[in-house]
Amino acid sequence: MEWKEITTETEWKDVLGRSSERSQLILKHSTTCPVSANAFREFEEYIGKGSNNDVDYTLVKVIESRPVSNQIAEDLGVKHESPQVIFIKNNEKYWTASHWSITKEHITAVLD
Repeated sequence: MEWKEITTETEWKDVLGRSSERSQLILKHSTTCPVSANAFREFEEYIGKGSNNDVDYTLVKVIESRPVSNQIAEDLGVKHESPQVIFIKNNEKYWTASHWSITKEHITAVLD
């Protein structure tokens, strides 16, 4: 399984719309933060170990794609954090975690 990076609000709307058919996991990642670098490693380890094939995986770089990151927070009614994972089903936030709570084990417990 692989992840896809989105950089536009149109791409975000497409991801949100697809959540009515397939679950979506979004990682909001800061490319300048060591905590976020750790979360990104955990995200990739989860995907690399044979992730849930019924979920699409998306990356948003919060500095480079700030409008997208802000729109996600607004559309889902979640406080922006970075790093942050958000699991979406049926156009709604199902689960979210941030900072050191983003681990391969935590993602596995929720998604598998």
